[in-house]
Amino acid sequence: MYHHAYNTSTPTPSPTSTSTTSPTHHTIPKPPTPSPLSALPTRTFLRSLLFTSVMASPLLNPCLSVLKYMVDSNSILFSPAKNPIVNYLLRRTIYDHFCAGVNEREVRNTVQEMKGLGFKGVILGYARESIAKVEDVDSIQSAEEKMEVLDRAVEEWRVGTLRTLRMCGRGDYLAVKFTGAGPAAVEALSRGDRVPPKRIQEAMMEICDAVAAQGLRVWIDAEQQIFQSAIDAWAVDLMRKYNRVERADAPVVLNTYQAYLKSSTARLDEHLRLAQKEGWAMGVKLVRGAYIAHDHRDRIHDTKADTDRNYDHIVESLITRQYPLGGEPGQPFPKVRLFVASHNGVSVRKACALYRQRALSGLPLIPVEVGQLQGMADEVSLGMVGGSTDGAAPGVFKCLAWGSTEECLHFLLRRAVENQSAMERTRDTARALRGEAWRRMGGGAVM
Repeated sequence: MYHHAYNTSTPTPSPTSTSTTSPTHHTIPKPPTPSPLSALPTRTFLRSLLFTSVMASPLLNPCLSVLKYMVDSNSILFSPAKNPIVNYLLRRTIYDHFCAGVNEREVRNTVQEMKGLGFKGVILGYARESIAKVEDVDSIQSAEEKMEVLDRAVEEWRVGTLRTLRMCGRGDYLAVKFTGAGPAAVEALSRGDRVPPKRIQEAMMEICDAVAAQGLRVWIDAEQQIFQSAIDAWAVDLMRKYNRVERADAPVVLNTYQAYLKSSTARLDEHLRLAQKEGWAMGVKLVRGAYIAHDHRDRIHDTKADTDRNYDHIVESLITRQYPLGGEPGQPFPKVRLFVASHNGVSVRKACALYRQRALSGLPLIPVEVGQLQGMADEVSLGMVGGSTDGAAPGVFKCLAWGSTEECLHFLLRRAVENQSAMERTRDTARALRGEAWRRMGGGAVM
């Protein structure tokens, strides 16, 4: 309730004074602050509203079952590469929501749209990968045919990854999946080989050399647990080579750590000790985890709350330079670059607030950036864009995957599973989108 005090007796103006009746001042209400989602183009906004509403509803489960059946099926009927109707339906629905395009032109248009929204840059990855079951990794009988298939797969991955790199601009990231190199990578990773096969090692070094020459960065994606130990070993070897002291503030290679794994803090501590001892910089991309459908449940934190606590603990420990993680600040701290890859608005805002607090207080900092996947948590991403005008905020990125509809199927399935396992967050996004829809209709915006 607003209270206005008025004098009920009106004084007679003095005859010697000039009449200066003060105009009545009315407080002009400020227009409502537009939501971060107001920046989305109408077409993108409507697609997000549709798909997020579906993913936040009971319709997600049957849709997920259909998508999983398509991923697992060998039937021509359900293959996007062989059935143009299936390809069209996927392209115009879930693919366009989560993926950047099937060729350079489409990808560049998507990247331009993202940067036009204010994002500092993008993380671009070729979606091709292999989700393997241990029992059927080796399905090729002839040794000669097998070698030919292995070599061809590695070459296609190398060419596709370098093609992806050419679509990146300065300051962007290149995302790499080792399993994209095909059966040779899957076999070596599933065995836990500490060194990759020669063809893959040569291809990866060529990729990293090209990334470094362009002034970009590459992050190595996490994958299924059966592969992860070897992935970590391969990634550490690349960090040893490409993240030397002279590149300490801008390491070329980042490895991915999954906070939903109970072993994640110990694994990260182990790598921090190696970096400190051997004199190279750690590149850390921190995620919660996206392979819960494939991974051993007993190795994952028992509850989502446990995962959330572990995630926030790692972020806080790194930003406040606690070494080992959770230890006392002030100890000699390795060179670290942190990418907070999360769709959880609470975690992202905590990280940004902590970074800002330290920056404004003149405390030592590590380079920090944040980002979310295309088609997910846009209210979080856009809320961070332009959130600070004094430079005391991490850069904000969007992560994009590209490839044919067939190549993106596993990626799309994980996005659907991720939304299913984080239903409350998905509902938050749906509520934000519905609120923006009402704002646009109420404000007369063209829908």
